[in-house]
Amino acid sequence: MRLLLVEDDTMIGEVVLDLLRAENYAVDWVKDGAMADTALQTQTYDLVVLDLGLPKKDGLEVLRTLRARKDRTPVLVATARDAVAQRIAGLDAGADDYVLKPYDLDELLARIRALLRRASGRAEPMFEYKSISINPATREVAVEGAPVTLSAREWAVLEALIARPGVVLSRAQLEEKLYSWRDEVSSNAVEVYIHGLRKKLGSDLIQNVRGVGYMVPKL
Repeated sequence: MRLLLVEDDTMIGEVVLDLLRAENYAVDWVKDGAMADTALQTQTYDLVVLDLGLPKKDGLEVLRTLRARKDRTPVLVATARDAVAQRIAGLDAGADDYVLKPYDLDELLARIRALLRRASGRAEPMFEYKSISINPATREVAVEGAPVTLSAREWAVLEALIARPGVVLSRAQLEEKLYSWRDEVSSNAVEVYIHGLRKKLGSDLIQNVRGVGYMVPKL
C-alpha cells in the first residue's frame, strides 16, 4: 500500500517514515500543505496521514480541498490540536479518523490498518481466500495452515490484489503500491514478484488478464 505522510516536524516525520517503511508501506513524505495538495492531485494513495498545523496551507484546508474533488482517499489526521471543537472540525471536514500527538506508534499503525481495511470493504482483520490466510497486522501468510515466508515486495503485491478480488490492476498500478518517489523501479519487478507468489501460494491464485494486468479471481 502507498501512503502519503504530511508532517512538517522533521523529527516526527523521520520517525513515522521509518516506522511505516519498516511495515512495508511505500511512503511519500511532504512537509507543507501546498506540497500535499500537489502530491494528492498527481498521485494515487491508499491513505493519507495528515498533520493540521502546516506551513503554506493549513492541513484542514488540504482536507477540504481533497473532499471537494470527491476524492475518497482515507485520511488519518495526526495532530497536536486537542480541543474538542478542533477535532470536530477535522472530522466534519472529511477526516476518517483522528489521533492526537504525542501518539503511540503501535496505535498509529493499528488505526492505519483499520482504515485500509474499511476502505477495502472488510470488517474482519484477517483475509481468508480458499486455503490461504493472511494477517495484515503481523504480515503472516499460511497455506492450509502451513506458514509461508514472503519478501516485503511480494507481500505488497499480494495485499494489493487480494484486498480487491475480481479487480484487475495494471503493472503501473501495482508499481505505485510498491514504490515511493525515492525508489528505483526495475522494468520487470512486478512480474518477478508475481512469479514468486505463484510458486509459494499456487499457480492459480493470481491470473494474468492479457494486455490489462493481474487479478485474484472472486470466489
